[in-house]
Amino acid sequence: MHWAERIGRRLRPRDLHVFITVAEQGNMAKAAERLAISRPVVSKTIAELERLLGVPLFERNAKGVRPTVYGGALLKRGVAVFDELRQSVEEIRFLADPTVGELHCACTEVLSAGLISAAIDRLSQRHPHWVFHMELGSQATRLELLRSRRTDVVIARDPTVDEDIAVEPLFCERLLVVAGPGSKWYRRPSVTLAELAEAQWIQTTEEVAPGGPTHEAFHAQGLPIPKVNIFSASLNLRYGLLATGHFVTMIPASAFRLGPQHKSLRVLPVDIPPWRHPTAVLTLKNRVLGPVAQKFIETVREIAKALAADQVPGLAKAQQVQPATRVHRTATAKS
Repeated sequence: MHWAERIGRRLRPRDLHVFITVAEQGNMAKAAERLAISRPVVSKTIAELERLLGVPLFERNAKGVRPTVYGGALLKRGVAVFDELRQSVEEIRFLADPTVGELHCACTEVLSAGLISAAIDRLSQRHPHWVFHMELGSQATRLELLRSRRTDVVIARDPTVDEDIAVEPLFCERLLVVAGPGSKWYRRPSVTLAELAEAQWIQTTEEVAPGGPTHEAFHAQGLPIPKVNIFSASLNLRYGLLATGHFVTMIPASAFRLGPQHKSLRVLPVDIPPWRHPTAVLTLKNRVLGPVAQKFIETVREIAKALAADQVPGLAKAQQVQPATRVHRTATAKS
C-alpha cells in the first residue's frame, strides 16, 4: 500500500495540530483547554495517531506527557508543516495587499535600541500598517525561538551557532568608552587606559572575558583588567548610572549613532578594538521566509552598510563600526 493510501489520506491537519498542542503544553487537559475541545477528544486523537503510525508518540507520567523519540520526529516536521502553511497564507495576503504584513524578530536590547529601531522606523514609514513582534532574550532563547519557528529572524552577535542556523555577518561592532558630565574624566583632553583602570566600570561579562574588547584593549597594553563594579548589558541602566558621574562604561557605536541621543555624554579618546564576532543575521536553514521578513533583512543590511561606511559625528575613524570581513568567513561558509 502506498504512503498516500496508508497515511497521507488519513493524517489530517487537525489531528497534527492537536498533537503539536499536546507536545507544547505537556498535558492533555491543558491542551484540551487551549484548543477549546474536550479531553476525551484529545486522548482519542492521540491514540488514533499512534495507531496510524504504529509507534508511541508520548510517554505518560504523573505530571503529564512528553514526546518519545518518535513524537519528537513528528513534532519537528509537524511544526515545519504548519509554519510553511502560515508562510504561504502570509505571502498570499501580501500579494493581495502589500500594505499588510507581520514580522517576528528576536534581538538583543542593545541592537533594539539602535540598528533594529532604525530598520523598523524606516519600514514603518513606507508600510504604516505592518506589524512588528520583537522579542528580547539570551542567546539560548533567541535560537530556541528561531528553531521553533516562533520568530522569523534573529539579529544578534551570537558567536556560537549550530549547523541548522544560517549566519550572515553584517559588521563588527566597536565599543566607545563613555562618561557623564559629572565624571572627572569628562573634560579631560586626553585619557589613557592606564588611568581608566582605576575608574568604576559598568561592563558585561563577555566584554571583560578573554576575546572581549575590554580584555583585548587592556591586555594589548600590558595592563590588568579593570575592576568592574556593575555587570549589566542594559543600556538603560548604563545611561542612568552615567548621569551620576560616578561611572564609565562602553556603548556600542551603532547604538550611539542610531539610538536615543544623549548629548550630555562624552566619548573618551580611548581606542577599544572591535568585537571579533560580528553582529549578524541568523535564520533557519531550508526555511523560506516571507516577503516581509526578506524586506526587513534587506533594510537591516542597508543600515549596517551605512554604519560601516559613514562617520559618526564627533568620533574618530578608529571608533566607527567595522565591516565584517575575514574574521567570519568560516561562519559564512557554514551558512
